[in-house]
Amino acid sequence: MRSLNDRKGQELIDGVLQIVDRLKPLHLSIVGGDPLVRYRELEEMIPLLLERRIHVQVVTSAFRPLAPRWATLGDLNVVVSIDGLQPEHDIRRAPTTYDRILKNIAGQNITIHCTITGQMMKRPGYQREFLEFWTPRPEIRKVWFSLFTPQVGDHLAEMLQPHERRQAIAGMLALRKEFAKLDMPEGMIRQFATPPQSPKDCVFARTTQTLSADLTTKIVPCQFGGNPDCNSCGCLASMGLAAVAAHKLGGIIPVGAIFKASVEIGEIRARRNASLPPPEEPLRVLR
Repeated sequence: MRSLNDRKGQELIDGVLQIVDRLKPLHLSIVGGDPLVRYRELEEMIPLLLERRIHVQVVTSAFRPLAPRWATLGDLNVVVSIDGLQPEHDIRRAPTTYDRILKNIAGQNITIHCTITGQMMKRPGYQREFLEFWTPRPEIRKVWFSLFTPQVGDHLAEMLQPHERRQAIAGMLALRKEFAKLDMPEGMIRQFATPPQSPKDCVFARTTQTLSADLTTKIVPCQFGGNPDCNSCGCLASMGLAAVAAHKLGGIIPVGAIFKASVEIGEIRARRNASLPPPEEPLRVLR
């Protein structure tokens, strides 16, 4: 990643707009690092993206104040990443402490996102304490949980043991009934128990394209890059789309079967068009 050159200023704005005009996505997530490093460009770019009828999501640590007008933009979702309760978060994310985040999100409409780790699950009631702190606050519109996703071969304290994963799932299923702002349907939560076994089985991986900061380098096989351990996947978006794929139309035909057939048809057409000349500037691939 250090070999990549990110863009800034008008070059960044023009580059993003050129990509969305070419790919015409329904949704665009802007993640980091931290996108607020380029806050001036974001404040100019986001209205232009919304004019194109693209749903925009900005994922940030909220290390600096958010633009006041963002609170009024209906198709913008600002997600603030929180690394657990205040003692753990403040150590890990300093100087972006709880106090600083609360100051910087005042008056906004925020989604709080927390990735559940093995350390958290060793403390009974951790998920409940987290929700009890964040959900009463008026700035918080909803809360999401993910589970820590390792790379193949990792041996990290953050990794959940099988029984901890089951406890986390059970906790979310129970807590969603008590905390209305825990915006996670039951079907989505249950997908954490049986995540897609590989990127080719993952609807999210197959329907998204992730570009790095230079706007040309593709990150594969999914947003995690590298060689993610799909058996331990805890990606919220992956589980959400897996739940959609599992839904049966008319109680008979799974949506996933229709999606798979559609992809296969698209791949056949792509092979037929393989003789066409490649684009002038093919995307680099970052693994």
